Amino acid sequence: MRLVLNILWFVLCGFWMAIGYVLAALLCFITIIGIPFGFAALRIALFALWPFGRTLVKKPGAGVASGIGDVIWLILCGWWLALGHIVTGVALCITLIGIPLGLANFKLVPVSLMPLGRDVVTVEEARRLGAPVEVAVAREGR
Repeated sequence: MRLVLNILWFVLCGFWMAIGYVLAALLCFITIIGIPFGFAALRIALFALWPFGRTLVKKPGAGVASGIGDVIWLILCGWWLALGHIVTGVALCITLIGIPLGLANFKLVPVSLMPLGRDVVTVEEARRLGAPVEVAVAREGR
């Protein structure tokens, strides 16, 4: 089921959202100060391409610097990426088939607002590590 959802996701919204994250990364790479933000944007772009079955967990060493960086990210790039997820999510929820994809878009809004200090892992790996799952775009209840 994850494969089918990921393929539908990629065609209907994943590719376009990933382009948005890559554009944000390119804008961040222009300055030396923005390089960490650019890497975070690329990490989330890969997550946005193929999200079902993967999740985000907090990095153990993330601290105050990640929090400050998230505020800067929110002001520069996060708000328009979150807006893209919201608009895409609403558009997908209009159709019956698109509802799971629209809900997945809504789950990605917090990630687009504050991506620093998080790692993308498989849901199984997150469960194995006992890490609290922040955003899971996966079908629960197998």
